[in-house]
Amino acid sequence: MDFWDSPRHGGNSFNRLPPDGVYFQALADYGASWVRLSYDKWAPAQRDFLLGDADQYPGLVNADLAQLIEVLDRAHQAGLKVVIAPLSLPGMRWSQNNGGVFDDRLWQDRRYWQQSADFWRDLALALRDHPAVAAYNLINEPAPEKQGGLAEHADLETMRTWYAREQGGTRDLPAFYRQVVAAIREVDPTTPVMLDAGWYAAADALSYWPQPLPDPRVLYSVHMYEPYAATSAPNLLRATPYAYPGKVPFAGAQQRWDGARVAQYLKQPFDWIAATGVPRNRLVVGEFGCMRRLPGCAQYLEDVLSVLDRKQLHWAFYSFREDSWDGMDYELGTDKVPWRYWQAIDKDEPDPLPRLSTEAFEPIARRLRK
Repeated sequence: MDFWDSPRHGGNSFNRLPPDGVYFQALADYGASWVRLSYDKWAPAQRDFLLGDADQYPGLVNADLAQLIEVLDRAHQAGLKVVIAPLSLPGMRWSQNNGGVFDDRLWQDRRYWQQSADFWRDLALALRDHPAVAAYNLINEPAPEKQGGLAEHADLETMRTWYAREQGGTRDLPAFYRQVVAAIREVDPTTPVMLDAGWYAAADALSYWPQPLPDPRVLYSVHMYEPYAATSAPNLLRATPYAYPGKVPFAGAQQRWDGARVAQYLKQPFDWIAATGVPRNRLVVGEFGCMRRLPGCAQYLEDVLSVLDRKQLHWAFYSFREDSWDGMDYELGTDKVPWRYWQAIDKDEPDPLPRLSTEAFEPIARRLRK
């Protein structure tokens, strides 16, 4: 847990091919100290990587586990710590591996809670002694609220009323986390656990939790892409994209978003930790980013990072040299990628494009160098 006592800065790795040592060394050479690693795009030995089958967890798949450990070894060789962040759990298959369909079963059936606890107990037992592992991020961007009757970015009173109704049920995210953490602690009493907020880890979705978990080795994570209407891929497809800074639809209304509004929105998780007594160094912004080809992207990154600087917070930008999607790969600049990038994906070959420091990447790179 000592690793997280001072601000740690890094990047997200959501690649389709298991990253090699050159990849991790490049991130370390920028000055990153950690990487948030997802493996769900890697070729699995069975239906779902490591899980075997998210429909019915049978136990860890040994071939996949060996692949994951090999990648952890490479990160360790580069001097990086790793936060392991699965995109799928039993009963919650990542939508991109599920025909584009959101999988809500985990939030309807407690049998998947037990299978998720079994999975994490098994994985913690396998990885508890690996020197690269800095935390277990139990699931990326859970959204039990999505089909549970709570609107995204609802006001605080509405969120609290919703949680009071759902508390103790299958959509009770803190209760789910308590069960999984307890299973991990049966075999690993020391490795930190990182918990994403609900509604896809929204920065306002910690606010309805009545209290933190009792485990002292817990980190709380939020992601920052708001206003999503301006920062996301669909905005590029609009005839006239929403500008940042500028007026953007958010929570059912038109709002002006700029550096001050970003700071106001990000204040919400800080209000929660202040009210609940969680130390500031236990709060993480596990992802943030914007579409690199949007004209306001560099300004948006600067505005988000300025808040995180002032708060001396842990963060990991999205994403580092992603080989299956170029949208937030800031080293590629603002141009479209050439056809050979997509050809490599079709052929399941390594990403062929060189990376350079660019204006879009500078707000991140400058801070990594500190």
